[in-house]
This record gives sequence, structure tokens and C-alpha cells, in this order.
Amino acid sequence: MNGNHIHHGSIVSFGLLFSLPFVLALIIYVFAAVISNRHHKQWPLYRYAFWIFGVLCAAAAVVGPLAHRSHVDFMAHMIGHLLLGMLAPLFIVLAAPMTLILRTLSTLPARRLSRVLKSWPAGMLTNPSVASFLNIGGLWILYTTDLYAVMQQNALLHIVVHIHVFLAGYVFTLSIIYIDPTPHRFSFMYRAIVLVISLAGHGILSKYIYAHPPDGVPAEQAEIGGMLMYYGGDAIDLILIWIFCFQWFKATRPRAVLSMEQ
Repeated sequence: MNGNHIHHGSIVSFGLLFSLPFVLALIIYVFAAVISNRHHKQWPLYRYAFWIFGVLCAAAAVVGPLAHRSHVDFMAHMIGHLLLGMLAPLFIVLAAPMTLILRTLSTLPARRLSRVLKSWPAGMLTNPSVASFLNIGGLWILYTTDLYAVMQQNALLHIVVHIHVFLAGYVFTLSIIYIDPTPHRFSFMYRAIVLVISLAGHGILSKYIYAHPPDGVPAEQAEIGGMLMYYGGDAIDLILIWIFCFQWFKATRPRAVLSMEQ
């Protein structure tokens, strides 16, 4: 009984520790918005909502019952993957955090940050092809090698993989839809081609998981997990595709109207 009490206390302690970054993210975002509102127009309320939803989706994947269950249940793990690697990055990109940072900082730090964003490493990282390779390629490595099984036994590796899944999903999303300032811009056609290839790679991987479970995953869980990845990923991708097509329409419509008038 005493051992169970200690174990439960350890779980609670780790849960509180892992919750701290998400709480700080919420506080810092709101604080930055309040500060920037003193010198600029009011930060839109829907941006707050996107940020809150994004942080909560990421938190649910690494803290709480779902995260605890994902260690022994591949279906729970796959729900966490959809939340952490797809839905949370989409919401956070829509929250425009870089725009908020730039308008909150004073002139000199904002210029320094702008130079970083304009640098060639930033341009290479936000190239849709590179971002797609880091995102989809990382998932293929995770689920087609023994990395998934090893991750479940190594706490540090488990954290590193989850950080990569989120960051890769975030960079891929911002490389496809431009919400924040984007010094290194790529054409809509190029981004559309990369997006289609990435969606195909994600869909094929989900089918591979269905037929070839990762090491240590029962076939029944792999089948349900593969379907969750396939259909759940498609649902989130539809939102991404809609936003991308809407931006493309807005960018080309003025020229189309002007040519008709001439």
C-alpha cells in the first residue's frame, strides 16, 4: 500500500512538472498580447482561442490519462499523435505567435529576430520539402523501426520523440500556410505539390501500420491505430487544405478580376 502511494505520488509529481511548460505558454501568450495591445490595435480574440486550443491539444498528448494510457495502448498513442503532431501545430500556427512576438518586442530585439527569420538556415528549414521530410519521414522512422518500442522503455527518448513530432508538425504546417511573417516564400503550386505528396506519405504509412504493426504492438491495436491515423489525419488535413486553397484563391482573385475588367 505504501509502495502504491509512493508510485501514485511520483506520477502526480511528474504530471505537474510536465504541465508547467503548457501553463507558462498560456500565461506568456496572454501577457504578450496585453503588452502589445498598449501600442497596437487589439489582438483578435480568435487568436487567443487558437492558442488555447493548440496548447491544450499538445498538453493532452503528453500529460494526463491519455498520455499515461498511450504507454500500453497503441490506440491511445495514435490519438496523442493526431493531437500533438497535427491538430496542435495547426491551431498554434493559426494563433500567429511570431506576429505577436514581433509586435511585443522593442525595435532592436524585433530587428534581430527578423534577421534570424530571414537567414538561410530558417529559409532551408521552412522549405516545404525539408519540412515534409522532417515530419513524414520522422514518422516512418518511428513506426517502421524499433524506435517506437525503445521509446516506450526510455523516458528521455520518449520526450525527445514527442518534441520532434510537435516541432516537425509545426514547421510543416507553417511551411504550407502563411499566417505569420514569412520572409522565405514559395509558390502556391510548389506547396500544393509537396502537400499532396506528404498526405500520400502519411496515408501510406497508416496502411503500413495496419498491415505491419510496430514492434510490441498487438495486431488488433495496430489495425485500429492505423485507421485512426488514416481517417483522423484526413479530417485534420481537410482543414489545412481548405485554409491553403482559401489563401490561394485570395491571392489570385484580384488579378483575375483586374484582367476581366481590362
